[in-house]
Amino acid sequence: MELRFDGRCVIVTGAGNGLGRSHALEFARRGAQVVVNDLGGATSGGGSDISVAQQVVNEIKEAGGEAVANVNSVEDGRQIIECAMDSFGSVDVVVNNAGILRDASFGKMNDEDWDVLYRVHLLGSMRVTRAAWPHMRKSEYGRVIMTTSAAGLYGNFGQANYSAAKMGLVGLGKTLAIEGASKNILVNIVCPTAGSRLTASVMPKAVVDALKPEYVTPTVILLTHEGASATGRLFEVSGGWVSETRWEQTQGVFFQDEFTAEELSSRWAEATSFENSRHATTLGESKFGTKERLGQEMVLVPQ
Repeated sequence: MELRFDGRCVIVTGAGNGLGRSHALEFARRGAQVVVNDLGGATSGGGSDISVAQQVVNEIKEAGGEAVANVNSVEDGRQIIECAMDSFGSVDVVVNNAGILRDASFGKMNDEDWDVLYRVHLLGSMRVTRAAWPHMRKSEYGRVIMTTSAAGLYGNFGQANYSAAKMGLVGLGKTLAIEGASKNILVNIVCPTAGSRLTASVMPKAVVDALKPEYVTPTVILLTHEGASATGRLFEVSGGWVSETRWEQTQGVFFQDEFTAEELSSRWAEATSFENSRHATTLGESKFGTKERLGQEMVLVPQ
């Protein structure tokens, strides 16, 4: 059975090119009312072009779909959500996809290189999602995607700013999945590798051509459908490969009393051995040593 989005309003940021464009077109093909958000700026974040988002909207409409263009920066998340509400009367799905690059080695990176990456990737995703949040809570329905990167998960030379922002999205997504669960708001994190304006600057052309954005979109569609159940999870997707990534934790070592660095050194191989490792999925599960010390799991009280 085809996964349909009839009557659902979907917001895709950075939807003028690459991944966002692929997502927007596919949501529309499946019946969604799509807000195509794109400032139309350069890959480094400068400038704007209102025609970029409109071109995607034109494609959608020519195919018989419904869409509106939005050219607000993701830093103005409230205005993007207002556009959705004014145009379609609801906000059901948010795909945070907008992004830029300002690559430089850490020693040569200036404050603006750092700040603009944070503002677009992490702050922008937060502001768009935060503006959508009350609408989703009220309707007791929502689907949110955070778009991270392998550079965030594993690090990459010359991308300290990008890596930090992208890893921040993992923490944001996992926390919002916990907070949204009671209101049927599912939040997941997708880590794509795809040919785009951004990756064209760091990948050979043959690789960019092979890693089509369309190979990533099916995962986004599945995770945001009304029948989805996954939340708070991280998926790596690339070139037709789909994989779930999770944290791995060693069994570690436990000291009954205060201990010295020398005593830890003598057991370092044991502390860092991944034989019989664990895969914690919650903060409480990860604090194994705290449980041993206190005799109980850590319990978080909602505020």
